[in-house]
Amino acid sequence: MSLSRRNFVKLCTGTVAGFGVSQMFHPAIRDALADTLKGDRPPVLWLQGQGCTGCSVSLLNSVHPSIKDVLLDVISLEFHPTVMAWEGEHAIEHMMKIAEKYEGKFFVVVEGSIPLAADGKYCIIGDIDHKEISIADAMRDIAAKSAAVLAVGTCAAYGGIPAAEGNLTEAVSVQQFFEQEGIKTPVVNIPGCPPHPDWIVGTVVVALDAIKKHGLQGGLGEVVKLLDGDGRPTPFYGTNIHDNCPYLPQFEEYVMSETFTQKDGCRYELGCKGPSTMADCYKRKWNNGVNWCISNAVCIGCVEPDFPDGKSPFYES
Repeated sequence: MSLSRRNFVKLCTGTVAGFGVSQMFHPAIRDALADTLKGDRPPVLWLQGQGCTGCSVSLLNSVHPSIKDVLLDVISLEFHPTVMAWEGEHAIEHMMKIAEKYEGKFFVVVEGSIPLAADGKYCIIGDIDHKEISIADAMRDIAAKSAAVLAVGTCAAYGGIPAAEGNLTEAVSVQQFFEQEGIKTPVVNIPGCPPHPDWIVGTVVVALDAIKKHGLQGGLGEVVKLLDGDGRPTPFYGTNIHDNCPYLPQFEEYVMSETFTQKDGCRYELGCKGPSTMADCYKRKWNNGVNWCISNAVCIGCVEPDFPDGKSPFYES
């Protein structure tokens, strides 16, 4: 199967004829990727900073394609603190070797923010020869050598909860860290607390397809064209939650829910942040299409750069 870049984007957004909203990622994507890669899977190093590991858990819930297909057919995941069999110094040494061998040709996924206080000691990811390595050290030494970085989750993309008001760790986002360090590696933000697995896998799909057609640098340039002003891929973050909410007619008629158990009104006055949130949750839904936040509560705007401070309080009465 051969798919154009335009159709890859359509598959990501669920607009190709014959692919329903409940099948945002059809198994045909896996087949197309297998044909695209021809066994040459790009090395990926997954680094975890200040976070809760929720982004990793979300990725493991990928359905179309399954996480097994992602790991065995799409990428070569060489380092992931949570799912790899290796641990300790041997795992860190392997990560370093991959970064050296594939300099400029591998990808880094960062989950969690980067703490700068106390020389980065608020987040130590391992050690070599009894020397501690912080996430900040790894970003300087490893992420700077990569072809591109995916900042997965709002903590990595914008600082998130670890960078909220009152934090003592001086946590920053990947892009902020790169700017402070003068690192020029391109960054793609995939925010969410956590991000939907489709957003993560879909971004990889689009990137690999572009790289196949245009080469590494040209392909990354094509990916950059898809990003909005906050560094997010527009196929997933290009539409407003409120403008596509099933409760929009009630909002326009000012029919408001007074409690979360009241199902026939808009939740805006209960604290819904849909009007200021850009994401496709309303059609993609979560838990394999079972529901989404507004089905049971409100949107808290977790994909936005000002989350959580700018979206607080989450609930109002």
